[in-house]
Amino acid sequence: MRPRARLRPVARRWPSILLLIILGAAAAALLTSRATPTYTSTIELYLTSVQGDGDQPVADGGLTDERAEAYAHLLGGQDVARSVINKLDLDRSPADLAADIRAEVAVDGVLLRATVSDTDPGQARAVADQLGKTFAAYVADLETPPDQDGPSVEARVVRAATEASDPSSPNTVLNITIGALTGLLLGLVLAVVRVSLDVSIRSSDELHDIVDTPVLGSIQYDRDTPRHPLITSLSGHHPRVEAIRILRTNLQFVDIDRHNKVFVVSSSVPGEGKSTTASNLAIAIAQSGRRVALVEGDLRRPRLSEYLGVETSVGLTTVLVGRVPLDNALQPAVTDGLEVLTSGSLPPNPAEVLQTTAMAELIGELRSRFDVVLIDAPPLLPVTDTALLAASADGVILIVRHGKTKRDEVRGSVDRLESVGANLLGVVLNMVPAKAQGAYGYGYGYEYGPEPQQPSSRKTSRGRRSR
Repeated sequence: MRPRARLRPVARRWPSILLLIILGAAAAALLTSRATPTYTSTIELYLTSVQGDGDQPVADGGLTDERAEAYAHLLGGQDVARSVINKLDLDRSPADLAADIRAEVAVDGVLLRATVSDTDPGQARAVADQLGKTFAAYVADLETPPDQDGPSVEARVVRAATEASDPSSPNTVLNITIGALTGLLLGLVLAVVRVSLDVSIRSSDELHDIVDTPVLGSIQYDRDTPRHPLITSLSGHHPRVEAIRILRTNLQFVDIDRHNKVFVVSSSVPGEGKSTTASNLAIAIAQSGRRVALVEGDLRRPRLSEYLGVETSVGLTTVLVGRVPLDNALQPAVTDGLEVLTSGSLPPNPAEVLQTTAMAELIGELRSRFDVVLIDAPPLLPVTDTALLAASADGVILIVRHGKTKRDEVRGSVDRLESVGANLLGVVLNMVPAKAQGAYGYGYGYEYGPEPQQPSSRKTSRGRRSR
């Protein structure tokens, strides 16, 4: 699959990605609103070395980086924190207070910075202020040798503590941004995982990667199709009608060297809309002024008689066994120029019936009498019937259901047709969701399971219920 084609399935899931971004930002905003604000107060201390009559920076006196880091460690340590607690009479442990103090070497070993955090801005300022005083006394005591009257190093507060007016945390903007980015990352990961796990066909590009034949058309999903499966019940500008017309037009450019054509319409597995597509395609071709024969070649689960409202007592099997002539078995249906040959009585051995010489001769006779012959055949993978029919036809039109038919199922169907030397003329992408239809053209869809509400004889309906 081309790189751009790999990205399209992920991009098509942008609504779920956007939803996760919104949820991530909302969750971060909620947590931030419930978090307790924290305020900080900062002091800075300048270290000087007392030498002779004047002062000079400790760094100039040769203080090493390790010693400067040691001062910072002491500034934020528990010993100094204990002294601050005693001075301010705080109800806290030294370890707890030390955890709220962050000390660091600010400039080249001469400047120390301490930041105190607290939920009370006044308390943060008081602790920081006392911390500077306590540490200055701590350094003076630590750096006064026993044989001298004063310290060799002094710590002087050069930046006094101030009371913060705004909390330092939580950072609302930063937290919401992080939440949104987390939602974006999660959405992309989930989209990639779903695309990786989804092995169904979802675009014409995926079909082109599997089969070396054209995509003849795409048909949009329509929830109203079970109640109105035929295009004759729709207006001339309905998307379903337009999609079938496009399919009819594209079919005219397939195998243009033949005047009379016999096409098998099939699918990989049940439930992909082959019978409805075959019926509507036959109607559309007949409406263009050509004579069309629609043959119910599915002797296991016939559906054409229900959609078209024709009799099933005579049909393909009764003609093959010689009980009635072809002229008596053909029935006009729906529109001028269309004649239907239903299944007739269902045999116990459909595959054997379809590979007989009588079947091949019948197809030849239909070819000579009609401009176009469409045979609605069973799915390719469950049974071998379609492969047998395809060997006597000019080619096969494969119906692929968007989001259901798997890539391996399409490959298996192609392999089965190639094994009998059948010609795959093209594929039709069926039941395409409206949101994805813009990439494919007009369309419709139909559900395979529900019984269509088309007129049929009492005898036919009773026969269906008994099977």
